[in-house]
Formats: sequence, structure tokens, C-alpha cells
Amino acid sequence: MSALLSVQGVVRAFGGLRAVDGATLEVAPGSITGLIGPNGAGKSTLFNCVTGFLRPQAGRVVLDGRRIDRRSPHWIARAGLVRTFQTPRALTRMTVLENVLLAAPRHPGERLLAPPRAARRREAEARRRAGELLELVRLGGEAEALAGTLSGGQRKLLDLVRALMAEPRLLLLDEPMAGVSPALRGQLLEQILALRERDGVTLLIVEHDLDFVMRASDRVVVMNDGRVIADGTPDEVRADERVVDAYLGARHA
Repeated sequence: MSALLSVQGVVRAFGGLRAVDGATLEVAPGSITGLIGPNGAGKSTLFNCVTGFLRPQAGRVVLDGRRIDRRSPHWIARAGLVRTFQTPRALTRMTVLENVLLAAPRHPGERLLAPPRAARRREAEARRRAGELLELVRLGGEAEALAGTLSGGQRKLLDLVRALMAEPRLLLLDEPMAGVSPALRGQLLEQILALRERDGVTLLIVEHDLDFVMRASDRVVVMNDGRVIADGTPDEVRADERVVDAYLGARHA
């Protein structure tokens, strides 16, 4: 099966530092792919290149056969590739529900001339879906609270819900477990796995929690010093000496 996402020889440098140095990887439709590596490996920079927040200086990024590395983040999101961030970005003076509704596709406010009945129907459907997603991550009771009152972990969950509200084909999660309480981690893992089964969402996940990555992923891609050094099943990656050396080297640097 052809890849939904293909990253081909991407390079991104800052001054004399090549943060991403010819990275190549593929994400199959309907899969969960983990992207791991020590701090400074280039994972987040690669995420930014894939999602249009940075433009690669060489290489290509292809989504479902269409080149997207020269497109804006807004265009890429509209094409079905949506991301979350390491640091969640909530509109703190709006309610949790309002934050989620802003991400709804075909938002009623985008079509001022739409028939009132159709607009009301879309808004009712958006509110229903937003409520379901908030309940999914146990934020249903916070729907009318200002987003600024949420804890850091709750804001991560809100970021995830807002991304899901956009109905992505490919969802990129940047450290979804960071700041999430241990009590919610197991549930979040279950929900991420269910997304693939229920909605057919493809996921690419950057995460430092290796246990989570190995349990959730079909394939794992490992980066170090801006390059992809391993790509395989979780068992294959665990046994790869290059991966062991990369992590041990980071710990003893």
C-alpha cells in the first residue's frame, strides 16, 4: 500500500547546524508510527517541516501523492494533516467548548450567506461532536470553564480534542503524554488506539515515553543527530544496536 505521508531527504539547517539532515520516512495509511530519539535529535524540527511551520531547504514532503512542503500550515491542515504541539496553545479567555468549536470544519462563521437552517444544523452537529470528544478525555465537566483555568495536562488534552475536531486524515502528536497525569495516561493510550479503529485516523507520534511508543506503534522510526538511524517494528527497534548506542550516548554525554 502506498504511503499516506512520505518524507524524502528533508534537510533543515540553522546556521551551521543541520537540525534535520536528509531525513526519510514513510507513514502507511491507517497506521500508528512512533518517532523517537534523544533530545536534540531533530524530531520536532522535522514535525515543523512536515506541517509547514518551517520550509525544508532540501527534500520533499508528500501527502497522499501531493507535495506539501511549499504550502502554508493552514493549507496543509485543510488537506487533512493536523498537529498538536509540545506546549498546548489554548485561547485562555474563551471557554473549553469554544476552543474546540473553533476547530470544526465548515465552521458556521465561515459562511455568512449560508441558509440559517443549514447553519443551525452545522452548529448543532459541531456542538454534539465537541461534547463527545471532551467526554472522551474526561473534560466534559470543564466545557463551560475558561481554558485558562485548566492545568497543563488538561490543556494537552484540549489540544488533542481540538485537533480531532478538525477531522484529520493524518494526526501528528508532539509529545502527547508530557504533563499528563499517570491516571490519565492509560486512558489516553486506549483512546489513541481507538481512533485508528473507530475513525480510521493515521497517527505519527513524537514521544519520550518509550513504553507508550512501543505499546501504541505499528512501526517506530528513530532519529539521532538529524538523521533517521532505524525504522522497523517495536521489537526490531528495541534490538537495534544503533538505537541503544544513541540513547546510551545521550545519557552519558
